[in-house]
Amino acid sequence: MPHPHQHWLYVWTPLVGSFMWFGTLWAMLITWLASGQPKYPSQDGSIAYISDIGAGILKPLFITGCVITGLSFFLSLSIERWLRHEGRLLPNMRRREKVLASFAILGAFIGGCGLILLSIFDTNRYPSLHRIFLLVFILGVGLSAIFTVTEYRWISHEFDEIRKLKIAYVVKGSIATILILLAIAFAVTLFVAVNVGAVLEWTIAFGFTFFLLTFFWDLRMAKGVHQGELSRQRLLRMRQTGETGLPTHVANDVGAGSTSRR
Repeated sequence: MPHPHQHWLYVWTPLVGSFMWFGTLWAMLITWLASGQPKYPSQDGSIAYISDIGAGILKPLFITGCVITGLSFFLSLSIERWLRHEGRLLPNMRRREKVLASFAILGAFIGGCGLILLSIFDTNRYPSLHRIFLLVFILGVGLSAIFTVTEYRWISHEFDEIRKLKIAYVVKGSIATILILLAIAFAVTLFVAVNVGAVLEWTIAFGFTFFLLTFFWDLRMAKGVHQGELSRQRLLRMRQTGETGLPTHVANDVGAGSTSRR
């Protein structure tokens, strides 16, 4: 029998991070607007960067939001990898997928550390260190997104009949591509058009919320799945014996009834 609520403990991880990040950004933006759009000591253009606001009286909020967001991002990928290992999410069928997953987790760890450190070493007191950690954050998250989407692409190719998996891959890939392109544009405008850079930074930051939310969809796919039910060994055995069909509560999302089309 399926366990319909088994997933609720861990799906909160990306949700908490997403709402904390979204709330932190809105609190900072509203504070700046309500204060009459003041110009902060570290601010160059007429539009404040997130880090400009986060270097002032809202620094404790900024640090708290960055810590929770960075941890939830890293934990979301780690939990997903654990669920695949436990056979509660569709598994990595080849070593390349495990390698990609490991690099994605490493990228999330690096990006999360960069996010936390850039909030501590603010742009007003430590401008050089702040920019270094900002770069670390962008590169870490960008690499993690690339490795994650690539891993999903290979898993989706193995189980291309499962609609939810394909949706997860397409949505995650689309959001990641947009954010990476915006990050490249941000890196350019940071030096040549500071106001445009500020707008891009806010856009990327809010967009990161949606990337985090995609992990809620991913982890929720473990709903009702017993430990080992989707293990690599079990699915390979089903293929070898000619069995068709995934467990009933997983097959609800299958367009065709086989474990793989390959």
